[in-house]
Amino acid sequence: MNRILLASAFLLISISAAFADGIPSAAPTAVGPVPAAVSPAPKAPAPKLVEPHLHIARSNLAGHARIALTFDACMGQADERILSTLVGERIPATIFVTARWLKRNPAAVAVFLQNPDLFELENHGQNHIPAVDAPTLIYGIASAGSPQAVRQEVEGGAAAMVAAGIPAPHWFRGSTAKYDLSAIGEIRAMGYRIAGYSVNGDGGSLLGAVITEKRIASAKDGDVVISHINQPTHAAGEGVAKALVDLKAKGTQFVRLEDVEDTGDDKTTE
Repeated sequence: MNRILLASAFLLISISAAFADGIPSAAPTAVGPVPAAVSPAPKAPAPKLVEPHLHIARSNLAGHARIALTFDACMGQADERILSTLVGERIPATIFVTARWLKRNPAAVAVFLQNPDLFELENHGQNHIPAVDAPTLIYGIASAGSPQAVRQEVEGGAAAMVAAGIPAPHWFRGSTAKYDLSAIGEIRAMGYRIAGYSVNGDGGSLLGAVITEKRIASAKDGDVVISHINQPTHAAGEGVAKALVDLKAKGTQFVRLEDVEDTGDDKTTE
């Protein structure tokens, strides 16, 4: 009887061991301390941006305010409403062109070059990238982000101008007209004056014709007006053209930046 019980027990143990061999073993328990969660790297502080002002020497003649008209040609097509008014009324202006705009508008470039008494052409950059040497977004546009990229934006714009038969530029205005102070120092070290403004004529070409006309017409002796000459489908261009005719009728003296002394803040022209 004892032999039978021992045999039964031995058989039960053997079956249990065989069954256990067919079951996957649990994952091994980790040995040693669990590493702490890695904290994300702190975000770099946003660069401090400035939007410099620029004024020109006043005429100090009653009824003959001196104003510098400046136009940005960023991308897109030439606004013939403005260009034809400038040429037809013989109104001088300073035009800031990008390499991208030059490629798309050879006919307008030819008009500029055919009227050297009217148009001063200056540098608006290679790809219309804000000249800020730290990463940030300005109006949704990514900045150059490094000193090397700022230099490329400036030098690339100048090279495209010379390739198009335009004299080497002396002024620079970056996309959005905003900068950080270190980028201003870098651009000045490259030999450029930086063109701010004192009257925003068309709000980036996004304003309506009436408000654009009123803004430009409000310019006073010594003001530098910024508007855009690259948005022919925007209503602002109509207001720009009308304001130019109105100002001329008032006896306004229009000058280019190269024709007159100027004063810019944030060390942009010193």
